[in-house]
Amino acid sequence: MAEDPTGVVEGEGYAVASLDDLGEGPGFRKIRRALGVEEFGVNAIVLPPSIESIRHSHERQQELYFVHSGRIAIEFGDGTSHELGPGSVARVDAPTVRRLRNLSDSEDAVYLAVGAQGGYVGRDGRPAGDEAGD
Repeated sequence: MAEDPTGVVEGEGYAVASLDDLGEGPGFRKIRRALGVEEFGVNAIVLPPSIESIRHSHERQQELYFVHSGRIAIEFGDGTSHELGPGSVARVDAPTVRRLRNLSDSEDAVYLAVGAQGGYVGRDGRPAGDEAGD
């Protein structure tokens, strides 16, 4: 098990870290790069009070947003808006225009954005070691 200067701990086949280990202040925390994620994109975003992201869409990747803390509004290109709090999730298809806005005027909002292309793998988990009856 090895720890790098960013606080990421790596072992054989895994890596763990705290969002605090991956940066400070507002903006993106590059989870994919820091933890060596290869199958999908994933970032944490710290959105300061009353700040909103740019309106954007994607060419290929569908995204899933998970709100860790704070309250955000997710606004879509069709004019609809939904309020999301801690534990809320939203799926957005690649071409759908979206913008996220921190609804607080005093606290950061933190959310994860996970993106991928290529489809669902299916249930491929299997018991290991003693759990497998070996």
